[in-house]
Amino acid sequence: MLGVPLGLGQSEYDAMLLPGWGLLVLPLLSLAQEGLAWLTLGLVRPWGEVWPRWMPYLGGRPVPVLAAVVPAAFGTLACSIYGVLLVWTTLHAQMDITPWGNWLLTVCYLPVAAWGPLLGAVTVHYYRRRTRR
Repeated sequence: MLGVPLGLGQSEYDAMLLPGWGLLVLPLLSLAQEGLAWLTLGLVRPWGEVWPRWMPYLGGRPVPVLAAVVPAAFGTLACSIYGVLLVWTTLHAQMDITPWGNWLLTVCYLPVAAWGPLLGAVTVHYYRRRTRR
């Protein structure tokens, strides 16, 4: 996005539409991930158990357990599948990339593979915490 070479060949940049519309993908994807990360944080923080006061009709009321657990379970499944596909693709892709660029790509994206199982763990914890009263 900033024009810093990361070891990719020009054919890879062309496939990602860079420069051009491809420049919007990274910031938009980052914003979406930040939003989902905040929702995940709500599974482990007390503020995730009560609707915000500014919300009409719901403000200040407890969040129904399934209203948080069901979307989090789907997110767990989606993130786990994505993580497996990401690792498989990284290991088997025929990319025009230098060895150090491939190493950098792997190091930067490997934590994404852990997101699904970790989200599953906090979802189970949220469910157990909210249903044991």
